[in-house]
Amino acid sequence: MYFEWEVATNNIKRIEFADTVEEGLGANGQEFVLPFKERYYEKYDIFQVDETGQQCIVVARPQHKRDDYWEVTVRLIDNDYSSVFAGAQRGDTTRFISNAMPEMHEEGYIKYQSNIAKHRNYITTHRVDCSYSATFAAMEDVFIKIGQGKGNGEMTETIYRMEKQEKTLLDNFMYVRNNGLLFNKSNVDVNGKATIVDPDTQRPIYIGEGIIPQVERFASKVVFSKLTTEIFRTVLNLLGEKAESPTGNTYVCICNERLWYLVQDHLAEFLAHFHTDGAYLWSMKANDYVKVGATYNAYEYGGNTIIFRVDRTFSREYGYDKGYGLFLDLTADKTSNQPPISLFTLKGGDFISNKVLGVGGENGLTSGVVSSPVAGGKLINWGYSGVAVFNPYRSAIIREA
Repeated sequence: MYFEWEVATNNIKRIEFADTVEEGLGANGQEFVLPFKERYYEKYDIFQVDETGQQCIVVARPQHKRDDYWEVTVRLIDNDYSSVFAGAQRGDTTRFISNAMPEMHEEGYIKYQSNIAKHRNYITTHRVDCSYSATFAAMEDVFIKIGQGKGNGEMTETIYRMEKQEKTLLDNFMYVRNNGLLFNKSNVDVNGKATIVDPDTQRPIYIGEGIIPQVERFASKVVFSKLTTEIFRTVLNLLGEKAESPTGNTYVCICNERLWYLVQDHLAEFLAHFHTDGAYLWSMKANDYVKVGATYNAYEYGGNTIIFRVDRTFSREYGYDKGYGLFLDLTADKTSNQPPISLFTLKGGDFISNKVLGVGGENGLTSGVVSSPVAGGKLINWGYSGVAVFNPYRSAIIREA
């Protein structure tokens, strides 16, 4: 009941120093050792220290000293042996630049392999039941007329229609499944065992991880006190660093109602600063009524677009008083054309509907063979579902302070 996928990205990571490095190393072309938190640089790789701009070439295979600590032997790159290492603090970052090989070279590496991560998620089983009596079933499809005395006491009829149980059951199932696919946290340990079991039968209960927990682990986070277009540009820059292409990307922002109205207010002010033609903001209808304003559902900057979608589920989860928005990259993979998010289930098992019919049959008035001696019945909706965010790294979250 699980599925796996690999995230392969060409985004070059920033590799952090695992310890402080003193300055002055590498004089006269000498080799020296730099500590990193992970194995990323291989022999003949060239990398640059972000803080100082110095470049080094790796001259030996990295050595694993302990968890999260790799020693890499390097030399500074210069043309007169005059450079010395400027020093670095723990947590300072470096990035891969290139590589350089000698004649009759014997080995080489690609960073594409170093950036593959395997993800796993589990399929959850959802079920909702609805029981009803035979009398209710007999009345369900008719209009109920209730007489009321109005005015001078004359009887008038008000007509009510009882809600169909199928619709109630379907609404409940969709709510359960959709909320689970969004917000559920997984209860499966590293060995693939569920940490929760049914207390009566000891059967394991597997809970798959929803979209929000998958994204929150890797998403870039931005906190704002006042929403401005600068916030949007910041998010676009963060997402652009992880995208396959710097332009032509489409991001969706799923937000709560508070952020939706903040977007409307700010984009209206943003347009006002450009002194746009009045016809853009209002129109005269045939009945001489004037419609003022507009609804803003997208923002474009630097060849990339954000599409805003309001979801009341986010309002219930994150509140109505603080803005919350989840940005996802909806640009399909350019190699495999794979969508960014997919639902996983068993074949034909995403939605299953069953009926247990008792005395009275389906409508409470039917003769024939029944499955229960009870004058009533039961409707059951159930199914299997799990969700995969194929590249959770290409995501961002903004929250109002």
